[in-house]
Amino acid sequence: MPSIYQLKPRFQALLRPTVERLYQRGVTANQVTLSAAVVSVLLGLLLAWLPHLTWLFALVPVWMLLRMALNAIDGMLAREFGQQSKLGAYYNELCDLVADSALYLPLALLPGVSSALVVIVVLAALISEYAGVMGPLVGAERRYDGPMGKSDRAFVFGVLGAGVAAGLLPASWINGVLLVILLLSLYTLYNRVSRGLAQTR
Repeated sequence: MPSIYQLKPRFQALLRPTVERLYQRGVTANQVTLSAAVVSVLLGLLLAWLPHLTWLFALVPVWMLLRMALNAIDGMLAREFGQQSKLGAYYNELCDLVADSALYLPLALLPGVSSALVVIVVLAALISEYAGVMGPLVGAERRYDGPMGKSDRAFVFGVLGAGVAAGLLPASWINGVLLVILLLSLYTLYNRVSRGLAQTR
């Protein structure tokens, strides 16, 4: 299935000069990973504290774009500049899950939005990412199959944040989009499990 993740090589090529400058200044992959997670949690707490100030949700698409860049940067620092580590692997996976949950859950506090649906969508995202991480445990690769991987979710929730901030999305539409995300997340889970198993045969 097509996924925004497939655009990653081109995105990385654009970021390579920045990555080289960061490396020269002593910035490490783990520092980038942790910084992105901390900012995501702080933004999520701000949105949860002030959900009635819907214009704050405009920060979500801006930060999602920056965070996608930071996620690419930490990976490039690790792979291309000898900074890979077992601790970094834990950071890379766990910080993404924490950051995603912090940024998505505040939607549950908006009037008319189904809080249960938001929570279920977040759980489905966590489970599908866990299925991807399990690939190496069964002798397959880390699975990034779509159609609703991390990059795809970031894009969709960024659009939701922009729509909420602009007052263009009624709660019923948000619930509808969340339902679509849930269904695509379940399909992503199926893809990751089935393709992981197929790779081991």
